[in-house]
Amino acid sequence: MIKTSYVLFFKALSNHTRLRIIDLLRKGPRNATEIGEALDIEQSMVSHNLACLINCGFVMANQNGKNKVCSLNKQTVIPLLEIMDRHIKEYGKNLEECEVLKDVRKAIK
Repeated sequence: MIKTSYVLFFKALSNHTRLRIIDLLRKGPRNATEIGEALDIEQSMVSHNLACLINCGFVMANQNGKNKVCSLNKQTVIPLLEIMDRHIKEYGKNLEECEVLKDVRKAIK
């Protein structure tokens, strides 16, 4: 039986907006306004998705005056992304050609 936490973990990462935020934060910490401007996303959408990422431990938030500065969780998320990068480098072609994922590829293009 698959643990519910595993399903929720991957569900949190399967959202396009959250992945874009994570990808941006790989380049360095940002506040919500900077994230919205960089990704051309409404502030409410940024806040909604950041709340999920923060609550689930993917992103850490530190108060800096009036701003909440967000960064990736250095202990777990950055190493995970590095492992994913290695996996994609090795198996990315297989992912692109997987028949089971063809509907997903169509949806994201």
